[in-house]
Amino acid sequence: MKKLLIISCAIIAIVVVYQLVVYLMSSIKQDKIKVEPFLAFGNNTEVFFKGRVIKAYTQQRPSSRKNWLSNIISAIKRYAGSSVPLAKVEIIFQNKSYVVSTDEDGVFELHIVDSKPILNEKEQVLFQVLEPLSKETSIAHMDVTRYSGQTGVISDIDDTIIISHSTDIGKKFWLSISKNAFSRRPLPGVSEFYRKITQDKRLPIFYVSSSDWSLYDLIQDFLRFRLIPEGPILLKDKHINLRNIWKSGGGDHSHKANKIELIMNMFPQMQFYLIGDSGQHDPEIYAQVIKDYPGRVKDVFIRIVGTLDADRESELKKLHGFEHFHFIKTSTEAIEILEKKP
Repeated sequence: MKKLLIISCAIIAIVVVYQLVVYLMSSIKQDKIKVEPFLAFGNNTEVFFKGRVIKAYTQQRPSSRKNWLSNIISAIKRYAGSSVPLAKVEIIFQNKSYVVSTDEDGVFELHIVDSKPILNEKEQVLFQVLEPLSKETSIAHMDVTRYSGQTGVISDIDDTIIISHSTDIGKKFWLSISKNAFSRRPLPGVSEFYRKITQDKRLPIFYVSSSDWSLYDLIQDFLRFRLIPEGPILLKDKHINLRNIWKSGGGDHSHKANKIELIMNMFPQMQFYLIGDSGQHDPEIYAQVIKDYPGRVKDVFIRIVGTLDADRESELKKLHGFEHFHFIKTSTEAIEILEKKP
């Protein structure tokens, strides 16, 4: 009864804050249309760029000192932004210009398959919104990272590196709006495990998650603050707004398989460690990857979320390539398994 009362009070508080912020924001114009670059990476011959165009409110930098009310207001601002569909974006790379259009969620991407790196030169890409016209031209830059080598890492995010309570929609929603990049907590030992599996950041790591692009900066700040190896962050394209904010991270997870397919195809010489959790469909997705890309997966680490019931455990044992799976409860277990590998 006490728990129910606390939850009810929390929901009422959120609704009140939401109404207040919406009222205040209704009298404030959104900032200029801006381009947000998310991805700029490739191999020795290809590069892949991704970003979105959005109308958004100015956000202050998060800090560990901000209270839950400030974080809720920031979350509302984050999701109050509106995507700009069918916008024209110019991408300038290696003195060549490419023009792409955003989709219905304001997202754009460009895959160039014949672009070798310029030796001894740092590569950078420029993004510029051409349409719709704005009083101020929106321009953004991003460094381009080329990856090579024989081994890489692909990892989930929610309940794999960051505590998210993905299987409990109430807890997950409260965490997502009341905390920020500096007050969200990582799972114990994650930083050490990820430094170990990337050989102290020498191996490339790619993050694939069902979170939406509105959380890109939060995830990026979280990785840096918690000293977890950074890498390209591939998120769900569907735009989440204030009306469906509770859906963030949920729904169909098939897009994760598509993102992993992009990585596997772009780096055909690499074998990968796959890291995820049992709370969603990571084991099933990774089993399909093992089937589709024989010999390309070194090992799979699945963090157990909660307890596995007998039916779930039985189903997991039937997965293709089950001999590659390691089901762990702690990062210490994962490190011990890793250290025993030849």
